[in-house]
Amino acid sequence: MPQTIINPQDGPPHGGPYSHGIRVGDMVFTAGQGPFNAAGDLVGDDVAAQTEVVLDNIERILAEAGSSLRDVVRVTAHLQDLKGDFAAYNEVYARRFGDHRPCRTTVGSTLGGFLVEIDVIAIAGSGA
Repeated sequence: MPQTIINPQDGPPHGGPYSHGIRVGDMVFTAGQGPFNAAGDLVGDDVAAQTEVVLDNIERILAEAGSSLRDVVRVTAHLQDLKGDFAAYNEVYARRFGDHRPCRTTVGSTLGGFLVEIDVIAIAGSGA
């Protein structure tokens, strides 16, 4: 099955040999997205602000693949401070996903100088 690489021009640059997203058939898979702008600068001083940026970056990838947050079926989130930041992260997450409730795992992780990283799996095209 053909794979379509997704690297939005208005998204952050990659930090390594990977794609921001890949569409295979009606499925879209994203790499973990951090809180970085198109220039590669870290954006946001707290987990709430960084979660907004991360979800904006994910939305760009999904839109380019013909999908959206409403089509997300699986979320994996990594928080630098799971105990201290979960409530603020979860408030942004709940607002951005609205009444849509994809499967989710949220774990504590050692991240490279930022507070949150999220990857998703979504459906697109005829599957959405």
